[in-house]
Amino acid sequence: MKLIKNIQSIAKEVILKQASAIQNLVERIDDEFEKCVQVILNSGARVVVSGIGKSAIVGQKIVATLNSTGTPALFMHAGDAIHGDLGMIQDNDVVMVISKSGDTPEIKVLVPLLKRTGVKIIAMVSNKDSYLGRNSHFILHAYAPNEADPLNLAPTTSTSVAMVLGDALAICLLEARGFTHQDFAKYHPGGSLGKRLYLKVCDIYPNNALPAVPETATLQEVILEITSKRLGATSVVKASGKMAGIITDGDLRRMLNQHAGVTLLHLKASDIMTVNPISVGSEEYAVKALEIMQSRSITQVVVVENDEIVGFVHLHDLLREGLV
Repeated sequence: MKLIKNIQSIAKEVILKQASAIQNLVERIDDEFEKCVQVILNSGARVVVSGIGKSAIVGQKIVATLNSTGTPALFMHAGDAIHGDLGMIQDNDVVMVISKSGDTPEIKVLVPLLKRTGVKIIAMVSNKDSYLGRNSHFILHAYAPNEADPLNLAPTTSTSVAMVLGDALAICLLEARGFTHQDFAKYHPGGSLGKRLYLKVCDIYPNNALPAVPETATLQEVILEITSKRLGATSVVKASGKMAGIITDGDLRRMLNQHAGVTLLHLKASDIMTVNPISVGSEEYAVKALEIMQSRSITQVVVVENDEIVGFVHLHDLLREGLV
């Protein structure tokens, strides 16, 4: 096998070439780019993205980003379009065709067919004077004069530039639509990311027991309640049902260490409890409960509504949900 010298230098050169091309994109963001954003917003329809080869792969990524950020989009392969897939295009759709050269045979066949449908065409192209550039309504100038390989053949810099330009388009549309965290959660319900955005405390605590003792409970009763409910703590409630405090297994250990050898059976829950415990509301997001636990180095937090303890959320609950 031929040994390659200066592997690190080659890798750095590739990265710098692509970084430079992406940096130069800033100069390509102009009124034409803004028109592309506006035509998509005003269409009220979908963005149909098309391309061939590596541009097709980039197009699929852009479609995924658009869909996940509130802009309906779908991918149509340029080669398949002329064999029936043009039927997926609906009135008012905007079609974005991606091609570095803008002069490939498939593009030259596709564009006239698109024009017959009457849809608006956006060209994402490096060469504005190409067939694609001249026959589109709008141009996203994905300028990439040179690829990163020494032969200037492998789609590298051009695909990076197109992908970044697609991201810029998607985020502009996101901002224009007023896309919120709640919207993002709606489109990303799976995995820990989605759960961070939609899972609430009220989705978790009803699955747990609610350990509780009165203020007059004995030390033995407190220990039995904590042990039986397996949450590492118990609430202490007043005769009115309102919250009086909380006792954790950590509280018990510290008390026993401080009074080693002393009979403590006379103690009541009110003598041991922590008043005004750290709490969270039932409508808070579960990630808020996690942040409280992490910042306070505790493993459970009480859920309080109208001064009443309605439940507990334990760190293990959040681990099971994949938030940790």
